Parts: sequence; structure tokens; C-alpha cells
Amino acid sequence: MFSLGTLSLFSACVAVASELPTATINAGPIVGTTTSFPSSSTTVNKFLGVPFAAPPKRFTPAENPKPWTEPLDTKNASAACIQQFRLDPEDFRNFSLSFLNDPVPEESEDCLYLNVYAPASPAPPGGRAVMFWIYGGGLFAGYASHPMYDGSHFAAFEDVIVVAANYRTNIFGFPNSPVQNRNLGFLDQRLALSWVQNNIHAFGGSPSKVTIFGESAGSWSVDALLTSHAPSTNTTPPFRAAIMESGVLGYRGSPAPGLPFPSSSASWDTMVNALNCTASSEDAEFTCVQNAPAGTIKDIGERQMLLFNPIHDNETLVSDIAARRKTNNIAQVPLLIGTNKDEGTLLAGLFFNNVSMYLETTFGARLTPTLRAEIEKTYPLGSAAFPTPFDVISAIETDISMQCGTAFTTLDSADSRLPTWRYFYNATFPSTSNPNYPTLDVYHGSEIPLVFTTYPLSYSPKVAATLQQNVLSTLMRGAWARFAKDPISGPGWNKVGSGQEFFGGEKDEDVAVLGEMGVRVERRGIIDERCGVWERVLRGVV
Repeated sequence: MFSLGTLSLFSACVAVASELPTATINAGPIVGTTTSFPSSSTTVNKFLGVPFAAPPKRFTPAENPKPWTEPLDTKNASAACIQQFRLDPEDFRNFSLSFLNDPVPEESEDCLYLNVYAPASPAPPGGRAVMFWIYGGGLFAGYASHPMYDGSHFAAFEDVIVVAANYRTNIFGFPNSPVQNRNLGFLDQRLALSWVQNNIHAFGGSPSKVTIFGESAGSWSVDALLTSHAPSTNTTPPFRAAIMESGVLGYRGSPAPGLPFPSSSASWDTMVNALNCTASSEDAEFTCVQNAPAGTIKDIGERQMLLFNPIHDNETLVSDIAARRKTNNIAQVPLLIGTNKDEGTLLAGLFFNNVSMYLETTFGARLTPTLRAEIEKTYPLGSAAFPTPFDVISAIETDISMQCGTAFTTLDSADSRLPTWRYFYNATFPSTSNPNYPTLDVYHGSEIPLVFTTYPLSYSPKVAATLQQNVLSTLMRGAWARFAKDPISGPGWNKVGSGQEFFGGEKDEDVAVLGEMGVRVERRGIIDERCGVWERVLRGVV
């Protein structure tokens, strides 16, 4: 017999449970949670850890999840896919762990889940725009539920839906074995995009209004999707626009600029030997690695700093990316693309302290006397602009791995008459800086918390955000969302080569500089003044 008080408590619990957001997707019903912000009247529905695939079998393509009938609890994030961080140099490992892996997530091979952040209010006719986030991490680490990628601010303040999905990385995503040489991580991304096409209507989104966006390896992934959904392939892209933050595939100075890793095929052979899986056939070796403990595989990969890169399968990654873009044989969608001022401080500055060693490691036989002389003239060691080897190496790496490739990709896209916009991020704030590495400045990835409004970062001083930071974050988040909602009109500044005038720009100024004092537009020639040195290198002439 229940007392009145017990019945009242029971009724209250039922009422709270009934207020939780629900959705019915193709596989079955799910129950999420909510969040809100004092300065927004919009409640955000969050569905975390939604399975978009069945638990994958190691080294095989993922499949759709099996359906369920009872409501599935999606109030908590799933495990991350198994990550691999190199051990040396220690500074790079420590920074990577603090930036990509804090808080430390649970890791599992059963990791193919995604998160949905959606406004709770009724969707407008035709559904909301959807932003599909692909995280970075060099294709060796990263996870969708990192607090930095929380899409709640986008949903609450910009009236868009954000979806972020896990995908397999390192050997688990790109094994490059003689038996299984498919890009499983890229296939995971495609399966998640397919899930969006089939299910996003359940959250008020439109499958015809999807924008893919990513940073670093996430931007590589966007580039791979753009160039593999070409008109010549007769495939319809599962997206209508793309945003690329700090990463292009078509113009890269080397497979891994500045990083002396072994090749993927050599890494597979090393793994086979380290696991004592050497056998009389490649199939037997593959099966042995497939059945080895995941923790042991991860440990070997980290200790021996093994690199597992994607292969050119001409399905998920084509071998002629730059040529396709030059001939407009890519997905016919608008593009927003950009970089940060000091990308190379993290990517190479923490690896080398000798300029000659860096150049020889990075360029090998391509480092002709003529090229070396051009480099020394452009980046004079000991000058006011480049007083130390760290400054020279960081600037070269910024240009060769990010800045100049982005410049050429931008021009190729615009020359193909695809609506193209470019940004240049140049701001530092205490709540996104790592006090242990003060020389990183506007480092690779530092724009992400401004885009998502997810500062302070875990390693940053616990100080209040400045007014300038809040204003810039609002501008950037709004620009990204504005582009996603109306890709033809763009983010709000000059289209590349367009002659439009926004933010007080002149007709030939078309790079939006996102800085501590807001947004201004600048001429490409000023932003890319050193790229002439690298054009022949990046285009594969030398």
C-alpha cells in the first residue's frame, strides 16, 4: 500500500521522466537529455551515444545496427574508439593528450556512436540545417564527445542541429594490411552520414541541408569526401556545403611534414612481428593480429610510433585530388576554408630545434640547393621576424603544411566557380592557451573552442573569458551557422574573387581575418606573401 507522499514522489518522478526528449529513429526509440543557457530561450535536446553501426568486427567495414524495441538510453556519451599517441617528443605527446584527450575517455572497439544536439522547439517548414562535425587528431586519435565539440551553443543560439560521430583511427581504422587495405575510418564517416540522411528528420533536421565540417584530420576527411563525390562518379553527395579548418589533402608538402614516421605498410609488418604473428601466409598473419588483445596493439603502436595512413582506394580517397579540383571534378558545393596564423608551432616546432635537420627530414631529395637558398632568403634565421630556429621551423611548417595548400585549394575552388569563402584566424586568449607552452601562439586547433563556444579548455587558466573573446566566438559561430543555413549567400564576408564588400573591405580583399578586435578583410597577397616559394613543391614539380 503506497502512502500519499510516496505516490506524490512517484508522480513527480514520472513527470520528470516524461519531460525527457525522445525520438524514434529507424533502429528504434531513444531517450535523451536537455541543457539550456541563461542567455537563450531555446532548450537544447541532447542525444548522446546513439549507435549508427553495430559493434564492428576488427579490421572489417561497419554495418548498420540491429533494431531495438524498448527505448534506448542516450543520455550519456559512448566510449571513444581506441586512440594512439606517440611517445616522443614528450612535449608533443603531453600537449596532444591535454588537447585531444582530456578528460580521458573510456576506449573500446565498440565505439561507433554519435551525438545529436538539436533545438527543442518545433522545426520550421522544411527542417533545420544540419552541421556534421568530423574531429581531428591526425587519424591516430580523437573522439566525438570531447567537451570542446559540444554542439549545444550552436543549437541554442544559431537554430541548427549538430551531429558528431566517432570513427576508427590508427591501425583500427586504417590497417593497410595486404589482406585488408580499406579505409575503415573513412567508411565509418560515410556510414554516419548515411545515418544522418535516414534519421535526421526525427530531430527536426533536413537531410538536404547538411554541411560537413572538420578540423585537421577532420578537414582532410572533408576534402576526401568532396573529391570522391565528383560528377564523374555519378554519386550524389550526402551534403550540400563544406567547411575545412586547417587541413587539405591536395597540396601537402610530404605525406607527414616534419614527422619521421615509418610508412603504413612497414608499420603493419612491424606490428605483425611485435605480436609474434609471423606466419606462412598473409591471411594467417592478419587473423593473428585480428585476434590479439586491443591493449597490446595500442601499446606497440605507441612505443614504436607506428603510423597507419589511409590509402588511395579511389573510393573513399582518390589519388588525383589536386587535379580533380583544378578541373572542377569535385562535389559541386560551396566551401568555407581557412587556417590559423601559427599552425606550425605545434606541428613541427615541438619536434625540431635545428633548421637543417628539419629541412632534410621533411624534403629529402627535393631539397635542392636552389630551394634551400630560396628558403633561407624567405625565412632568414636571426632576423627580427625569425630570431630563433623555432620561429623558422614553425613558419615553414605553417606554410608548407597548411597555409599555402589552403591558398591554392581556395583558388582552385573559386576558379571552378564554386562559391568559396576563406578565413584566417589570428587571436589568442588566456582561456584557450596552455601555460606550459606559451610559444605556441595561435596554434593548430585553437580556433575550435571559439567556433563551438566551449572555452575555457581543461588545461587553460580558469579565468573569465574576455569581452573580445565572447564577441569573436559569437561572430565565428554565427558565421559558420550562417554558411550552413544559406551556403550560397555565405558567412558574411567577401566571396573569393567576388568583389563584394562586407566588414568595410575593398573589392580585391577577400580573406576574413578573425582577430581579437573582431573581423576585418585582408588581401590574399598579404596573407600568403611567402607561398610563392612553395608552389612548385606543393604542386609536385620538385
